[in-house]
Amino acid sequence: MNFNIFAISDLHLAISNKEKSMEVFEGWTDYTNKIKKNWLKKIKDNDICLIPGDISWAMKFEDSLIDLNWINNLPGRKVILRGNHDYWWPSYTKLSKSLPKSIFAISNNVINFENVSIGGSKLFDSIEYNFDDYINFVKNPLESYDNEEEIQKDLKENILLRELNRLTLSLEQLNKDAKYKIALTHYPPISADLKDSRASKILERFNIDKCIFGHLHSVNKNKKLFGEKNKIDYILASADYINFDPIKIY
Repeated sequence: MNFNIFAISDLHLAISNKEKSMEVFEGWTDYTNKIKKNWLKKIKDNDICLIPGDISWAMKFEDSLIDLNWINNLPGRKVILRGNHDYWWPSYTKLSKSLPKSIFAISNNVINFENVSIGGSKLFDSIEYNFDDYINFVKNPLESYDNEEEIQKDLKENILLRELNRLTLSLEQLNKDAKYKIALTHYPPISADLKDSRASKILERFNIDKCIFGHLHSVNKNKKLFGEKNKIDYILASADYINFDPIKIY
């Protein structure tokens, strides 16, 4: 493999929607420039960067292209996955036709680069675990909280089941001969202390080497979370958790 693979999730770019800038949160000051500066230090044109969700605060796809073109202008090839805040995400047909040339999207499919095969799905909140003990929760003054938190438990379960099916559908398409099999999810697929979950069992069935995800913010970094379980390395790559500095996966 003549390239490196990096990951950074939850960019929450607001170039197209400045009112949604994450700078209202402690620790997010000048985050867009921090991401760019760190990216340019380590990622080369032939490298790959995995971005599993919450990419842009745009509401419409046409507006998201402002943020996506910002990503496109950075070095490397990028693989993106939809996050729960990517409201702009259109049908895969439209997405695949309109994405800037260095960006590849996972949506019920896989992306292959030489001996690397990448699949995944967004997933959703699971009743199997939560992260309340690991999060220093701070309410976003610019965000409404009448969306996911009001969804009934049975509806949440139905959404998760749909996403688990999508995860299976994607991973079934992985290149079986690939040396490196990577799964992207937006929501964590397993508990912080690595107890078995329905998602983790699917990842194991397809011999995933590494699973990269985000979604969690304001994480207490003094508490140990995630790691390796049954030969799968579970990696939290939320931008604020990794100090807006893409981490090397391979």
